[in-house]
Amino acid sequence: MDSRSKQSRVIDPEFLLLAYCNGYFPMAEPETGEIGWFSPDPRAIFELEEFHVPRSLRLTIKKNIFEVRINARFEEVMRACGKREETWISEDIVQTYIQLHQSGFAHSVESWKNGKLAGGLYGVAIGGAFFGESMFSRERDASKVALVQLVERMKSRGFTLLDTQWTTPHLKMFGAREIPRTEYVERLKQAIELECKFV
Repeated sequence: MDSRSKQSRVIDPEFLLLAYCNGYFPMAEPETGEIGWFSPDPRAIFELEEFHVPRSLRLTIKKNIFEVRINARFEEVMRACGKREETWISEDIVQTYIQLHQSGFAHSVESWKNGKLAGGLYGVAIGGAFFGESMFSRERDASKVALVQLVERMKSRGFTLLDTQWTTPHLKMFGAREIPRTEYVERLKQAIELECKFV
């Protein structure tokens, strides 16, 4: 079951951070733009030490096809993630996360090829938790390379929780799994108390 409430405006950054700290995240209704609040049960996460990199992707990484950058084009990453037939990334959502980015909590991990943004992901970092929001690719494996680099950065900086909200076949290939919401909330409380820096 999803717990949700509604509002239809750009979200106050402090309120949004408080929502994340309590296990909730926003999504806009594709047709109306109205914002709903979600806290799935079960919740999907990655266990950082069990993150699986497929062999074909390891080969791609070894070839150094992509240059990975952090926060170089945050807004462009968000808008690219929202370019699909049906999207929950409304203009209000974009403007909300730009504010969160400017205040140092929202980040993008980007794959660049030949000087052009080829793919990436964005999310929110609080303490030792990273809340993955969305990803996109313009080139094969570009978003996957960004995800691998996200995990490596989190591990090297002491993060303990990578939230993916729901599982998808794409995420399962890397080892995403579901845990009860009660367990998620307990792990979340512990993670946000850590003093970790994403950048």
